[in-house]
Amino acid sequence: MSDAPRPRPLTPVSRVLRLCLHALLFGLLALAAGRAVAGSAPHAGAVIAVCALLAAVYVAGVLAPAVHSSPRAAAVWLAGVGAAWAALLVVSPDGLWIAFPLYFLELHLLRLRWGVTAVAVTACAAIGGFLAHSGAVTPGAFLGPLLGGAVAVATVLGYQALYRESERRRELIEELMATRAELAAAERSAGILAERERLAREIHDTLAQGLSSIQLLLRAAERALPADAPAAEHIARAREAAQDNLAEARRFVRALTPPDLEHGSLAGALERLCSGVPGPRVRFSVSGDPRVLPTPYEVALLRIAQSALANVVRHARAGRAEITLTFMDTSVTLDVVDDGRGFDPAAAPSTPADGGGFGLPAMRARAETLGGLFTVESDPGQGTAVAVTLPLPLEAT
Repeated sequence: MSDAPRPRPLTPVSRVLRLCLHALLFGLLALAAGRAVAGSAPHAGAVIAVCALLAAVYVAGVLAPAVHSSPRAAAVWLAGVGAAWAALLVVSPDGLWIAFPLYFLELHLLRLRWGVTAVAVTACAAIGGFLAHSGAVTPGAFLGPLLGGAVAVATVLGYQALYRESERRRELIEELMATRAELAAAERSAGILAERERLAREIHDTLAQGLSSIQLLLRAAERALPADAPAAEHIARAREAAQDNLAEARRFVRALTPPDLEHGSLAGALERLCSGVPGPRVRFSVSGDPRVLPTPYEVALLRIAQSALANVVRHARAGRAEITLTFMDTSVTLDVVDDGRGFDPAAAPSTPADGGGFGLPAMRARAETLGGLFTVESDPGQGTAVAVTLPLPLEAT
């Protein structure tokens, strides 16, 4: 076979070229047989018989599936075609014309170096056949077969180059389409998660906080009224209604929690995150008295942990990493420490790059949005420690 990869399906151009090759060979065979009969050649019967034999061998190979799938079968078939053509050269000088379609057949069936060699041998055989029949040595006897072989080689090489280029373009287009589909799916997923987080944050920061403030104010008013005041009962009912609606708002917030937090606590989500990290060994621990955090706090701490671990896997070349979630009286702290190659924090960008995702600047922005403190300690060759501390709201303390 040729060095170029064979097309999986036959393209319309390939079909047309193949049909043209078949038509050319059978046309030249018919011309050789017709000239032998019209010219009353002494071996006209032998010419017709050899032309029929060559046509039969050619058709048998075209119709045989093994020739198209096995290089060895193709080489055997080509040898049979060459032997029949050599017999035609012996009985008729018109067999010289069959050399041109044979050039393309040899270049298509054989590897390039063997195909070029076969073309050279075929050209020499054609020259020898012509000289044997004409007896005269002329420049045309040499130039014709040689130029025909050169044109065939140049045509096949040009077609192979165009085919390889088209295959590269097709593969590139397929990769681009697959990448575009993946990006679209990722953007949809990211948009859904971002909208869930935004709604949860809005409900928590507006409705939940407002209802909590109303409840505190009603409780203060209830304490300030005398026990037998007529308004005390109404205030108590209003406070209970505010409390019920606050609980409902918090249920809405929990329903909008990201999937990683849907089936457990923040500690459970962080533990699952550590167990699924490829590469370094990651250990998770909890310190202090765990408590339920507001959803925006859990989301922020989980996303920061994901981002920090992603940096460990991609950049730190660490063998070990540790995540510690610490609950204190008035704050919660998340520490991510690794033993990687470290870096110079002063050289890190202070603002997120375009489309940069959850890098150090984005982690810092998440922490500061909730009034927290974000710090990074690292030195080249000394590992990295990332810490975020968030102040606990009054209802979580």
